[in-house]
Amino acid sequence: MTADVLAAKTRVFDRWAPNYDGLLTTVFYQAIHQRLLSYINLPRELPTAVLDIGCGTGKLLNRMASQYPQLQGIGLDLSPKMLRQARQGNCHRPRLIFVQGASETMPFADNQFQAAFSTISFLHYPNPKLVFMEISRVLKPDGQFHLVDYTPLVGLGTQQNIVGLGGPMYFYSPQQREILGASAGLRCHAHYSLLGPVLLSIFKA
Repeated sequence: MTADVLAAKTRVFDRWAPNYDGLLTTVFYQAIHQRLLSYINLPRELPTAVLDIGCGTGKLLNRMASQYPQLQGIGLDLSPKMLRQARQGNCHRPRLIFVQGASETMPFADNQFQAAFSTISFLHYPNPKLVFMEISRVLKPDGQFHLVDYTPLVGLGTQQNIVGLGGPMYFYSPQQREILGASAGLRCHAHYSLLGPVLLSIFKA
């Protein structure tokens, strides 16, 4: 079942990829990224390895690489066509690379990253506990995970089927996020409202 859901999601985002960075999407994500970056504190003078899970067309990593000259980033995504767009728009080779893979089985070493990010992609993952376990595994001690996603809409609970996006999407309250993090050994440091129902939760390894 999980494989079927992920395959359906991949097909949807493959079709969307050529037009993903349209005006409305770009404006929305620029606003989210700007607010997210105000809560990030990475070293500017030391090499810093970061991971963007569900990186899409790579906009966040490019923006971070512009702000942090020593940053070395990897973008992970299921969609080959999203990754093609990300590679074509990569303004910071070789500091940024983009690889295909699933968030539940990341192709990375233990303790590889100082920071990990998931921006409006966690809602697509059918096995959130596995994703948190993988994030905990690839983070260095004292590393941070920044989870940016929608909180539940009133009356809809934690799951809603959205036609056209490849299957169910999942929304987690701050308390549910904290429980997921704790199950993987990640402590929730704080929650911040970024834009409407979009909430940033910061976890520490």
